[in-house]
Order: sequence, then structure tokens, then C-alpha cells
Amino acid sequence: MIVDLPNTSTAAVSKKLVALRADTGSMALSRVLTLVVPVDEADAEQAIEVANDASRQHPCRIIVVVAGNRRGVARLDGQIRVGGDAGASEVVVLRLYGPLASHGRAVVTPLLLADSPIVVWWPQEAPKDPAADPVGAMGQRRITDAAHTTGAPRTVLKRLAAAYSPGDSDLAWSRITLWRGLLAAALDQPPYEPVTEALVVAAPDSPSGELLAGWLASRLRCPVSLARSKQGSGIISVRLERRSGTVDLVRPEDGNTSMLRQPGQPDRTLALPHRSDAECLADELRRLDPDEVYEEALTKGFPALRTSRRTASEAVRTGEAPSPAEAERTAKRLRRAARAAGSSAMVEKRPMPAEGASSEDVRKAAATKLAEVKERRS
Repeated sequence: MIVDLPNTSTAAVSKKLVALRADTGSMALSRVLTLVVPVDEADAEQAIEVANDASRQHPCRIIVVVAGNRRGVARLDGQIRVGGDAGASEVVVLRLYGPLASHGRAVVTPLLLADSPIVVWWPQEAPKDPAADPVGAMGQRRITDAAHTTGAPRTVLKRLAAAYSPGDSDLAWSRITLWRGLLAAALDQPPYEPVTEALVVAAPDSPSGELLAGWLASRLRCPVSLARSKQGSGIISVRLERRSGTVDLVRPEDGNTSMLRQPGQPDRTLALPHRSDAECLADELRRLDPDEVYEEALTKGFPALRTSRRTASEAVRTGEAPSPAEAERTAKRLRRAARAAGSSAMVEKRPMPAEGASSEDVRKAAATKLAEVKERRS
């Protein structure tokens, strides 16, 4: 259900929310937080869709603040979305015009849930100092997205690092959760040797690559380099150097499966899908206390990175980085072997005709098994 309230006030919006709850019973009272989303008109619908998906894990009140034309008289157009149009939340869209467009905090404050945390999320452009922003200052958590902020990833992250305040986070950090988990699991196996050097290969427009390299630098206390790939998107590979050999984690271009190679163990394929914005936002809403690991990666590890002048292809040619093409071939070979092993197991489990069966039954069973074996070998 969508209810439009043109040229309204925050008091009228609040009364309408109460009336909808009483009339339709569509809104539960178990909201765990208020999510405030400052966004431009062009990106409002996409931001609402992402927030709705994330709210299925964290029921909340979503307040979308859309700053419109700052010229003309002050006006507030409201919209309330509940039920199927609001996921597991209730959505309040506030469009501000004229002088009111500069007073988002004053408009949002009367609609905040009482005695509940406040999270502010900027889906696109974020202020240079999120904690000093009037709306951002209300939040226990402030979530930016360096991937959707104007400027080179390194420039954006430097600005966020300089202005960092406890409670800040970024969706580029949540996008590397699976990478961090796989790398930590790989190092949690023998031999327990220190990492002497690391190299991260990522696309030039990927702030996640910078943050992953910063995380490795802050946790491993070793030199970490970052090489840029001209192709692909996001993070492409990570190489960790140890005395016994290298640990390589590679995700081929546009793939959702990675290949892990480490000394003394067989090559393995692991699921490593690209994460959606809704998944990343839901992760960020799980914790409302400051993220100290993100703080260290951004403010300590990231400044210590060495940006390699070599491209990713040059690093592959010199053997300093794993080859995505080779990793893709290895992954395909491992998948074929797994399918063949599964087919073999199914064939071996197929029972032959019992003793006393007719010759025709025996002939058919033998022919079926022979065909399955030929198909497996092909």
C-alpha cells in the first residue's frame, strides 16, 4: 500500500502512520531500528528497493530523505509505504523543497522511532565527513558506499580515513566479507608460518580491493602491494607469500567460483559470489557498535599500502601474481572430475538384475551400465 501526502507536515505524516497501523494492522511494532536514507531523486527508488530487501532480516522504519529543488517556497511532500510495498519495514519518503531542503535533520527527528538505534546510509554521494553531517550526527552507525561516490577509490578512501569517527563503515568493506573469511580459513591450517608479503589484484574502480589490501596489511604486519587489472570487476586475486610457498585465491573474471591453491594440499574450488547491495547493507545492520577491524584496515593498513606500477598482466607474466586464466582452467577441470566421480558412484550403486532374472533383463541392465560408463568417459 502506498499513501501519498502532498504538501504536508511531519505531524500529519506521523498521524497517518498511527492511523494505518490501527486500520490495517499491517505494521508490526517490532521495529529494531530507524534507517535514514539521504538520497537524490534519481536514485530514490533503487535505494528503497535495497533497503526493503535488507529490512527482511532487520525490521525497521525506513525514512528516505529526498532533497529536491532548493528554489521556491518551502514544501514537504510525504509518502508512506506499508505491506507488500515495504518489505518487513514501513517506508516514509520525505521530499523536501525550497529552504526546507537544507533542514533534513529537523524534518526527520519527529519521525524517529523512540528508544531505538539510528543508522544513516548514503547509497550514492556521501558527505566528506559523515559524522559531522547534520543527519549523520544522529546515527550510531553511518554507512557510506565508496564504490558509488564520485572520485577515484583511493581518493575517496583517503577522505573517509581522514574523517573517520567510531560508527563509520562502508559497503565496500562488507563486499569483502567472503574474501576475508576464505583467506583467514586458509591461514588457519598448517603449516602455521608467517606471511612475508602479499599482493592483491583488483579492478581500478574497486575500493574493496584497497580495503582488502589494507586489512591484510593491518592484520599480517607485512608489506602488501596492490596491482590494478584493466579487465574484470572487483577483486580478482590474492597471493600470500610464505616460506613453504604461496597461498593463491583467485576468482576468474565475472565468475562466482574461486580457486584456492596452497602447498601440500590439492587445488579446491570454493563459492565466492559477488554480493548484492542488500546483502551488504543487511550485514552492516547486524552490528550497531563500532567496527574496530574496519577502522584498523582504513586508518592504519590502507595508508601503508604499496601501489604497484605494474599492471596485473605484467605481474602474472613475471610470476608475482596468479593467473586468472589458469585458475579458470583448473576450476573447470576440478568440476569435471567432481561430476565424473558423482556419475561413477551412481553407476556403481545401480543394482544388477537379481539371480533368476530373464536374459532380456540382464541384457538391458548391462547395456544401460555400459552406456553410462561411456558417457562418463566422454
